[in-house]
Amino acid sequence: MAIGAALLFNIKIPINFNSPYKALSIQDFWRRWHITLSRFLKDYIYIPLGGNRKGNFRTYNNLLATFILGGIWHGAGWTFVFWGLLHGIALVINHIYKNFNLHMPKVLAWFITFNFVNIAWVFFRAQEWDDVIKVLGGMFNFTEIYLKTNMDLHPDWFLMAFIVVLFFKNTQELSLQAIYKKRMALYSGLLFVIAMLLANHVSTFLYYDF
Repeated sequence: MAIGAALLFNIKIPINFNSPYKALSIQDFWRRWHITLSRFLKDYIYIPLGGNRKGNFRTYNNLLATFILGGIWHGAGWTFVFWGLLHGIALVINHIYKNFNLHMPKVLAWFITFNFVNIAWVFFRAQEWDDVIKVLGGMFNFTEIYLKTNMDLHPDWFLMAFIVVLFFKNTQELSLQAIYKKRMALYSGLLFVIAMLLANHVSTFLYYDF
C-alpha cells in the first residue's frame, strides 16, 4: 500500500516484504521479511561489530548481539528480547550448517523455516510469559484441531489460499510483468473498489505501536 501510494506521487520507495513465508532458511527469511530493517541492522550493528570478518566465533556473537538488539528495537520487554535471541540462535545454526556444506530437500527446509518463524512469533506477540505458554500449548495440542476465523471459511478455501500464496508469484513479481494499459488500470481500480466494499471491519496495522 505504501509503495503504491508513493508511486501516485512518482516517489519510489524500496520493497519491504517479498513473500517471506516462502523462505527456505532463516537467512532467506530475513532477506524477505522487513527488508529495510534487516538492512539497517546489518549496516549499523552487524558490520560495525565486525560482521563475519573476524572468525566464526566472533561472527556468531555478532549475529546474536544484532538480533537481541533488533528484538529490543521492537519493544522493551523480555518476550521481544527472547524473540530476537531465538532468531539469532537460528542464524548461528544456519551458518554452521552452511559451513559444513550440508543440504536438505527444499520441502523440508521450507517446513522447518515456516514452523520456526511461526513459533517465534508467539513470543513476539505475547504480552506475558503466561500467554506464551498458553498459545504454545494450544499449538501443540493435536487432539483439538480446527479453523477459527471471522468468517465461515471452508477448509477447501483455506487450502486453496495456502497453495496460491506458496506457489504463485506475489504482487511484486507480477508488477514487473504487468502491461500498464487502460484496461489493466480499469481492472485494478474495479478490484480495489470491490475490496473496499467487502471490507466489514477495520484492523490495526501490526507496526502501529512502533
